[in-house]
Amino acid sequence: MKCTAEELSEVLAGSAFLKPFGLGLESCAPGECAVRVPYTPGLERPGGIVSGITLMAAADVAMWLAIMTERGTAEQWVTTDLKTAFLSSARMTDIICSARILKLGKRTAYGTAECRSAGADLLSHHVLSYALAAASPPGQAP
Repeated sequence: MKCTAEELSEVLAGSAFLKPFGLGLESCAPGECAVRVPYTPGLERPGGIVSGITLMAAADVAMWLAIMTERGTAEQWVTTDLKTAFLSSARMTDIICSARILKLGKRTAYGTAECRSAGADLLSHHVLSYALAAASPPGQAP
């Protein structure tokens, strides 16, 4: 594995754009990663169900980290496509999202993710693709 659980947890902790979701690393293995989104009322949409954007964010991040388990943290991978099927709603529960790489090339990655409630109810299925981002010019952040 190119990236340890500790390194993945550091990526999560150091990514300001993820703060609203409170994501935590649940597990990882080569080509796979699972994240947990702790329930908070701030993630609900009107009607009291966990928002779809929360499920999509969890899937996106789980796949991003799954790629890091194979390629490390130095490369910058970006989402190029995310298809989501919402299968059930969640109320007042943590979300666990597991992602698995199906194909990893030199510049593209393709995989799937599933979000489940803490009680293991299947909430959503995602198909994702990623591309290796071009390197930034010297002196500029990616």
